[in-house]
Amino acid sequence: MRSAPRALFFAPATLAVTLSLPACVADVPSGSPVGAPSATSEAGLTSAPVLPPSPAPAPAPAGMVTYSFPDGRLSFAHPAGWRVQHEQVSSSPSVEIATVLDEGGKQQINIYYSQIGDAQAGPAERYVLETDPVPGLAGQSVPTPHASFFVDHINGAVQYRMGLTSGLPVSPDGKVHTGPVLLGRRVLAADVLFAGAPFADDRAAKAWYWSGEGQALKAVLVSFSYR
Repeated sequence: MRSAPRALFFAPATLAVTLSLPACVADVPSGSPVGAPSATSEAGLTSAPVLPPSPAPAPAPAGMVTYSFPDGRLSFAHPAGWRVQHEQVSSSPSVEIATVLDEGGKQQINIYYSQIGDAQAGPAERYVLETDPVPGLAGQSVPTPHASFFVDHINGAVQYRMGLTSGLPVSPDGKVHTGPVLLGRRVLAADVLFAGAPFADDRAAKAWYWSGEGQALKAVLVSFSYR
């Protein structure tokens, strides 16, 4: 089944402050010398400070193609032959949505990348089927985001989900983690799109996960990188 519609809220205090800034300032990469003293030439003329270029995305794994978002900071890889549909929903605050489609045009992954976060209610029970850390997001968000496949039990309903989680989907002490991944001044959510009841049981879900399609989707999720 598809994920429930997202309810929007303004992200933590640092993000809320960002939204009050002009768009040209909000999109400057973190660490850039905004407001730094300008350089002075030998003739005594003052020149504008030189901002560093946006870093290049990490090389794509073999058989994969890299897609970078317009800010040049967030990227991921997808199988050759797949494509990405990108939409700039809003420029101030920035709200971007990208959909990853496979060779047959099937919508496989929905990506939400924005200066506005989304609220998610936690399930009563969550069972983790598989989870792996995302190397390209390590150190950019704490705890390290994971590419996770799990099943939630909500009011008697069973919902299989696969996507990025902010840390482990369930912490060692049993706490369920919900909400998007925080990346600097933005938030990121990426979810595999399941239609209807995709699996008869957990055994069928695991068999699909280790199939070609399941592993291709996992490869996309673990390839996310932010610089």
